[in-house]
Amino acid sequence: MRSAAAPLLLLTMVAGCGYNEVIDRDEDVKAAWAEVQNQYKRRADLVPNLVKVVKGAANFEQGTLQKVVEARSKVAGMKVDPSLAGDPARLHAFEQAQARLSGALSRLLVVVERYPDIKSTAAFRDLQAQIEGTENRIAVARRRFIQAVAAYNKVVLHFPTSIGARLRGKAVRPTFEGEQGLDKPPEVKF
Repeated sequence: MRSAAAPLLLLTMVAGCGYNEVIDRDEDVKAAWAEVQNQYKRRADLVPNLVKVVKGAANFEQGTLQKVVEARSKVAGMKVDPSLAGDPARLHAFEQAQARLSGALSRLLVVVERYPDIKSTAAFRDLQAQIEGTENRIAVARRRFIQAVAAYNKVVLHFPTSIGARLRGKAVRPTFEGEQGLDKPPEVKF
């Protein structure tokens, strides 16, 4: 009788320490990260079309377009896989590259205001609406990722689920951090 009770007691202890809850939260983080990647990819896919439409204006500032193209190529050149979400240094580099692309796109859209013929084309208006919608989707996906990481980190840090986390080899995950200076609007000079 005693030998049958030991495995049952062990199973109860493992279940009570959050052994499976850690995996549930880890999978939530992975799913949220996949959505962040999906929305950033959507934006990156829209950029070449936007650049083509804007290039059609003969007098458009080429330096502004060049910055958008360069920022997109840096984003496209990064190795992005699920492990990136667990590596603070790589996540920070990814975040910086995406911020540069966001800034370049913002400047491009502000500069376009000086070109009524570009603004009036249906192709530009459609792309602008898609990019604005995608920026909103990115914000939502990032918020959900931050929430998923927070829930995961709570499970990893709280007792008794921290025991299950250690048994699974799981540790606290990094999350997005605001860049210094993002609280100020970008300066656009004409």
